[in-house]
Amino acid sequence: MYLQHFGLREMPFALTPNTGFFFALAPHAEALQVLQTALQTGEGFIKVTGEVGTGKTLILRKLLNDLPAPLRCAYLPNPCLSPNELRWALALELGLKYSANIDQQQLTSLIQHQLMALAAHGHSVVLILDEAQALPQESLETLRLFTNLETESRKLLQVVLFGQPELDERLASPELRQLRQRITFSYRLRPLNRQEIAAYVQHRLKVAGLSDTGLFDDAAIAAIARASRGIPRLINILAHKALMLGFGEGLHRIGRRQALGAIRDTEDASKPFWPLWLPVLSLGSLMVAAMGLWWRGGGL
Repeated sequence: MYLQHFGLREMPFALTPNTGFFFALAPHAEALQVLQTALQTGEGFIKVTGEVGTGKTLILRKLLNDLPAPLRCAYLPNPCLSPNELRWALALELGLKYSANIDQQQLTSLIQHQLMALAAHGHSVVLILDEAQALPQESLETLRLFTNLETESRKLLQVVLFGQPELDERLASPELRQLRQRITFSYRLRPLNRQEIAAYVQHRLKVAGLSDTGLFDDAAIAAIARASRGIPRLINILAHKALMLGFGEGLHRIGRRQALGAIRDTEDASKPFWPLWLPVLSLGSLMVAAMGLWWRGGGL
């Protein structure tokens, strides 16, 4: 509802990962560089971990978009797969046609022959799994066995695991030591620092069509940085709510008061100390007022 008010073409802080808003800040650019280097060298297992909301899925989608032609991607967004389900899913991603009556040994043989056929035509297959911390242990072992398939010069299947820190904890168990030793490249996403957060907010506003570089003042950015702990998803939520509050007040500049109102309204944000003299905005009441302004103005 605030797009026209602030001169924006689209929502700048939507939570859906959109590669059009990708910003090559140090942690995200480094993660992509690690992934691309590992894939070029033909390594079997690659791992990227990070806390919830640090941008793993956006990096994953950026990687999918930028894969060079010789690499063929098999993408499994749902990791809650048994070993049998994992084989069926991989076979579908490889374009295999098969009878539902074949057993798992036959299916594994079909997958192996398909990987070899693709390699003979110069294609390497990359299997990318999101939320890999949810994979059952037996399925992780199935993945390891698939990476045993290789030619004299490279693996027939490379596996990229995206997951939360719980994935590192699981891989530390003695039962998964063989898989752990196969992970030759890994990267741990860190939160953004204060300067990166300011650049991140400004970049997303610019992509969304804003011409003014000072929509969020320094105090607002500082409050969002502290409350978000540098997590991009929380930054998006807080910035979006601050814009809603600013629109509700009819403002064209977002300050600390709007940021604090957004923080108070966001459950996972780190709450600051609230001085008794500090008036903090209520998102609910201001949104009622904002809806009235919106309707009187004919919407967007």
